[in-house]
Amino acid sequence: MAVNVKNVSKRIGKIDVLRNVSIEINPGTVVGLQGINGSGKTMLMRAVCGLIKPTKGEIIIDGQRLGMDISFPPSLGMLIEAPSFMGYLSGYDNLELIAKIKGVAADEDIRSALRLVGLDADEKKKFRTYSLGMKQRLGIAAAIMEKPKLLVLDEPTNALDEAGVEMLKRVVSLAASAGREVLLSSHDGEVLAELADRVYCMRDGAIAEVRERL
Repeated sequence: MAVNVKNVSKRIGKIDVLRNVSIEINPGTVVGLQGINGSGKTMLMRAVCGLIKPTKGEIIIDGQRLGMDISFPPSLGMLIEAPSFMGYLSGYDNLELIAKIKGVAADEDIRSALRLVGLDADEKKKFRTYSLGMKQRLGIAAAIMEKPKLLVLDEPTNALDEAGVEMLKRVVSLAASAGREVLLSSHDGEVLAELADRVYCMRDGAIAEVRERL
């Protein structure tokens, strides 16, 4: 499921939050976005996910124009900004509730995703009592449980300890090895250097530099 972002700009009020951005994500590859807060990374991810409509340009997913032919990518898992779930439910119960929307992820898919991120599916602890790191792990599990063709992860290392960062690396590597596309943003240049086949460095809503893995 190839993704092509072509000359995308987004203006909000009088501010250009994206300026003529072009990137591509091919199956089995990890594409990184790097830049400081306000550089446009999250806004670009929102556009790729169909959450905002570009002012100019187009996003094409497998030959279909996002916002015209399709409203959202047909197979998408995403973690954008801080994950939020029902505070009175356990991690498993939260994921089960989400899974019922599409009916794609079965019980074992949910359990497998929780194991992969280091959470116990049988743990009855409520989400509201989770640490920040556990909340982030659950957000990653929600993004991967349906085995999406396109995985979009915005600053997924936030609140993760060293073991959590290693877990994230496994998650991303497994997705890419399964032929999926991964769009990953991070302040951590070392994480991007290790995982990404290509890194787009963003500044003031535009692509300032492109780095290819050697």
